[in-house]
Amino acid sequence: MNARGDTYFMQHALALAAQAAAHDEVPVGAVIVRGDDIVGEGHNRPIAAHDPSAHAEIEALRAAGRSLGSYRLIDSTLYVTLEPCLMCAAAIVHARVRRVVFGAWDPKAGAAGSTIDAFRLPAMNHRVDVFGGVLERECAELLARFFAARRGA
Repeated sequence: MNARGDTYFMQHALALAAQAAAHDEVPVGAVIVRGDDIVGEGHNRPIAAHDPSAHAEIEALRAAGRSLGSYRLIDSTLYVTLEPCLMCAAAIVHARVRRVVFGAWDPKAGAAGSTIDAFRLPAMNHRVDVFGGVLERECAELLARFFAARRGA
């Protein structure tokens, strides 16, 4: 656990999500922390990157891997504003992230319990502690405002 707490780092992830929205990307932000230090961060950018895998979590995992000189992010915590999808959940497991803390639940594509719990599949070679609902209202409202604006509502 870190001294600053889950809310502090989720607020940082929310600021990254706002950056994604400013670039007309779905507003999701992610931060990877080891101890009390941010070692990687990212926000959604699949449109700008022309890359379907450029989700906030993947961007943060890539940045943390570069920062630490290893793809194994042992003893790290990933904070993300939206429940990870199946692709991101698998990458998180393979990176050996210790904890995932997310904000809003994703009933359409969430893989931490909403549609499937990929973190609890018996064949996975690493266990991740997952906790959802941190700053849930703020995370969900950012997404709702983004999609309402796109629909013209």
